[in-house]
Amino acid sequence: MFHWKRLSLTALAALLVLTLLIPLQAEQPAEAHHTGTNGTMFQYFEWHLVNDGNHWNRLGQDAASLKQKGITAVWIPPAYKAMRQDDVGYATYDLYDLGEFNQKGTVRTKYGTKGELLSAIGQLRGQGIQVYGDVVLNHKLGADATETVMAVEVNPSNRNQEISGDTRIQAWTRFDFPGRGNTYSDFKWRWYHFDGVDWDQSRQRNAIYKFRDEKRWDWEVDTENGNYDYLLGADVDMEHPEVRRELKNWGTWFVNTAPLDGFRLDAVKHIQFSYLGEWLRDVRSSTGKELFAVGEYWKNDRGALENYLNKTGWSMSLFDVPLHYNLYEASKAGGHYDMRRILDGTLVQTHPIHAVTFVDNHDTQPGESLESTVQEWFKPHAYALILTRESGYPSVFYGDYYGTRDGGIPAMRGAIDPLLEARKTYAYGKQHDYLDHPDIIGWTREGGADHPKSGLATIMSDGTGGSKWMYVGRSRAGQTWVDLTRNRSNRVTINADGWGEFPVNSGSVSVYIQE
Repeated sequence: MFHWKRLSLTALAALLVLTLLIPLQAEQPAEAHHTGTNGTMFQYFEWHLVNDGNHWNRLGQDAASLKQKGITAVWIPPAYKAMRQDDVGYATYDLYDLGEFNQKGTVRTKYGTKGELLSAIGQLRGQGIQVYGDVVLNHKLGADATETVMAVEVNPSNRNQEISGDTRIQAWTRFDFPGRGNTYSDFKWRWYHFDGVDWDQSRQRNAIYKFRDEKRWDWEVDTENGNYDYLLGADVDMEHPEVRRELKNWGTWFVNTAPLDGFRLDAVKHIQFSYLGEWLRDVRSSTGKELFAVGEYWKNDRGALENYLNKTGWSMSLFDVPLHYNLYEASKAGGHYDMRRILDGTLVQTHPIHAVTFVDNHDTQPGESLESTVQEWFKPHAYALILTRESGYPSVFYGDYYGTRDGGIPAMRGAIDPLLEARKTYAYGKQHDYLDHPDIIGWTREGGADHPKSGLATIMSDGTGGSKWMYVGRSRAGQTWVDLTRNRSNRVTINADGWGEFPVNSGSVSVYIQE
């Protein structure tokens, strides 16, 4: 029987801390404690995928291979009807049309039909792989008709500054969904469900227009450009009660229909902070699912990310944008980056439970809006960092693994596969860091009893090669370790105290495991 009176003050304090931590842990991906394997997400798309309608089929066929490589969750592209068939999915038209209705001149989306989507998800889940849907709530495009709206033009660099008088514009804000009708939802979008647009059809003029009739930009959002509520298209008014209710209803429908295990939330810095936390709580409650969620708050500022997490009640994770930029800068520095600083200012450094780490994504690939592509020579370093360390939830980019269709990024699966194998099989146990040299850094994992032969030593250099003595555990004494990446042919013998001298080539990375 449990007796409170027998607890010391120290024990009471420890129990209180544990109790406070439990809700935060519950928001993390369930893969680790469900499968015993390190969680690894795969972003299964890039910007320039061919518009042949077979992407869902390819994803389903790839499910067994992804499982074998240690992938535990797949982030799929926006699955609903966009304003054009060839759109990646962020120009959202109808959230309820997953490739089922003849709308915008097509039944299928860029990726296939609803039936093919559900089949792919079924194949992934049959392999024990979770599926995260890409959720785009901030805006809508491709309206069925215009409406006359009283509006005022605002300064694009300061959306709080009005630069015209009231004027009537023709805004593309009427969404009737004629191909779907009232199936799944009878909600029709009208101008008062939005805050503004960027096009006046009557004047054929592009500008940012804020609607009148007591409309205002949503708050709280990111303060870039004064108020960064408006991003593109018809900007959804998250303060409108009908909108708030409809989006929650849709979220529940999407999770149950697909079915999904979580979300990637698009453009969260443009959406009223409090609403997304509320939206997640409601959808989790109504579906009875834990539902992992990661938000895209694109800002190279850890303080802004921490503020957002706090304002949303720590109800989700965020992509570690500062880490991406550190990797990008290191790749551009040509060996002159101080590798001791590679984790400085990152989310994974201070809030590892809430950090989704990544190297590149569809927006950072060459030619896209946030282009900041990590250079090819440094990509193995970057993936070794996110895949073999204990902190963070890593995401592997389709474009890095399979290459991008436009040739901007070559296929690097040959370099990434050994690192995925390292994460799946060897990256367990206590970690020891050796981030103590401007060129050569490393870390080790001691391994865990639940994973036979686990344990590893990662070492990398952005400049001249060399070696580093690192501790892997006294129980390893006498063992021989070899480089899983095959960049080095050395056989490293662990001494009686559990240390080994691990070499690395110039501008290279090696991951050593027990032979």
